[in-house]
Amino acid sequence: MRQVPEGHGVALQIEGVGKRFGKTEVLRDVSLTVAHREFVCVLGPSGCGKSTLLRIVAGLEQQTSGRLWKDGQEISRLEPAARDVGMLFQSYALFPNLTVRENVGYGLVNRGIAREEIARRVTDLLALVELPGTEAKLPVQLSGGEQQRVALARALAPSPRLLLLDEPLSALDARVRVNLRQQITQLQRKLKLTTIMVTHDQVEALTMADRVVVMSRGAIEQIGTPTEIYQQPATRFVADFVGKMNFIEARAAGDGTLEAGALKLRVVAPAAAAGTVVLGFRPEEVSFRRAPDGTSAWAARITGIEFLGAAWRATLLCPGLGGHEIHADFSARDGRAFELQSGQDVFIDIPADRLHVFGSAPAAAQASA
Repeated sequence: MRQVPEGHGVALQIEGVGKRFGKTEVLRDVSLTVAHREFVCVLGPSGCGKSTLLRIVAGLEQQTSGRLWKDGQEISRLEPAARDVGMLFQSYALFPNLTVRENVGYGLVNRGIAREEIARRVTDLLALVELPGTEAKLPVQLSGGEQQRVALARALAPSPRLLLLDEPLSALDARVRVNLRQQITQLQRKLKLTTIMVTHDQVEALTMADRVVVMSRGAIEQIGTPTEIYQQPATRFVADFVGKMNFIEARAAGDGTLEAGALKLRVVAPAAAAGTVVLGFRPEEVSFRRAPDGTSAWAARITGIEFLGAAWRATLLCPGLGGHEIHADFSARDGRAFELQSGQDVFIDIPADRLHVFGSAPAAAQASA
């Protein structure tokens, strides 16, 4: 899979980075190349090492092994101030005793910039983050979303070539989070900023990023576009962490088919010649049938229905799978068309090209880091 989008130069290169805190290994041989003007999201559960990686890029932590380059210059041992990066933290980190104007301009004061130029720059940045007229306010007079936008303006004030965002939206309520997510994405595109954002929220990663880096236990599991990560998960961990996935055990029959309980399934994904594998498919890929449709339809009974807002999720008991339960998502229209209700016997179908084959090992457990 490509490392950098075509037509873009390399802004940041991370090569074989590892990090230990005492005997605890937090990062293991992490390598990543980020293009100019690219928005990359590093996605993973708490403790997977993603924030440590971001702090190493910023120079706030020192890697135990590996090297880093920015715009062709090695920055592996440079101090944070020499790396030309802006960083936005989850906690805002605003000075409570300084006004908005003073907070935004704080990083410019010691750079020998004229006072008039700082004032102009602060005014422009506050307009950019849609907070004009707030210059004289203190942080306590602003909402959480407004404080984070002030922090974003402060990170942008020195005109950094690389912007680092460490879970900047996780402390905000849902509506504010959506609005600020859109603002950050629009600003990144408008300013053509190379941006790396760390998040544990898959929706943020899938909606904001050009590419997503999924991490687990200090290592990279997969790098790809949001659609690649969701539709073509490389590992069982990625499939389970990003979105909802049904998993059932199956045995490779050796003729390109898989046997799951009493069902024989043909898959497009490569399957092992023999042995036990794990078959995965998304709930939204399940379709309902009024009657058996060829040999691919499964008999099932609806044992429960859950309302999700934009869709419904049915829990299905499949006798052919030895009583194994799976989940299927359906729209209100399909629910009315098939008169779906708990206790109903139905037939379901999953396209062969939507069945994913993984190794038999369980999804990776998380280590605290």
